Amino acid sequence: MATAGKPKEEGAPYRLGGMGFQDASGRRLSYDSYLHLRELLDLQQGLTEAHDELLFIVVHQVYELWFKVLIDELESVRTAIEAEELRVARHALNRVKVIEDLLVEQVAVLETMAPQDFLTFRSELAPASGFQSVQFREIEFLSGLKDAGYIKAVDGEGEARARLQRRLDEPSLHDVFTVLIKRRGVTIRDLYRQGDRHADLLELAEALLDHDEGFRLWRLRHVEMVERQIGDKPGTGGSTGVRYLQSTLGKRFFPELWEVRSQL
Repeated sequence: MATAGKPKEEGAPYRLGGMGFQDASGRRLSYDSYLHLRELLDLQQGLTEAHDELLFIVVHQVYELWFKVLIDELESVRTAIEAEELRVARHALNRVKVIEDLLVEQVAVLETMAPQDFLTFRSELAPASGFQSVQFREIEFLSGLKDAGYIKAVDGEGEARARLQRRLDEPSLHDVFTVLIKRRGVTIRDLYRQGDRHADLLELAEALLDHDEGFRLWRLRHVEMVERQIGDKPGTGGSTGVRYLQSTLGKRFFPELWEVRSQL
């Protein structure tokens, strides 16, 4: 995105005019048109008249927008690690962690719904479920937690299945980090025991661990919110609800970086 005072490269859809953004044809752009606000604000169409359904839709749409940014940043991290531009990778991972902190905080907004208020429209959501979020699975696959079984959850959606299959086949952050330390001739244990000799790698490892921890904290906070809202009821998508979510809390993107703590 172009920033104020800095036009985009030639051929880009927007350029900076004397008084603000203009499109390629020279028409002035407003805040509304640049952000496509009319289209955006028309996307919150509920299925019921329940007051809290708007809140529910907006929160989940915002999650998906942040997931889009996370995917973009994690792809940048992967590219930077492959090129051994570790400072660039750490900078992107710092942004990832800040966004994940924001996702955790956003759960509190959903908790302002009383359980009885959520129940006024929850039954209309079936069989839709957050379990089906393709971008959520992309983040998992891209980080290193790959499971081909999840592709079946989007069965019948060709484009979504293709996206997950591509993530399954391509290198993850775990893959490129493992290749990097092997190329440097370092083991995870040595990396932590001889940190002064491998400072850039150690800083990267800790930044990757921040991402791992940040996403797990979001999982934990989400589990607590769901239990507060629906107790032990089954999920709208057919899962066991809270019990399924609790079973995911042990997942790690970089298990070696956790295990090494016990070996020092």
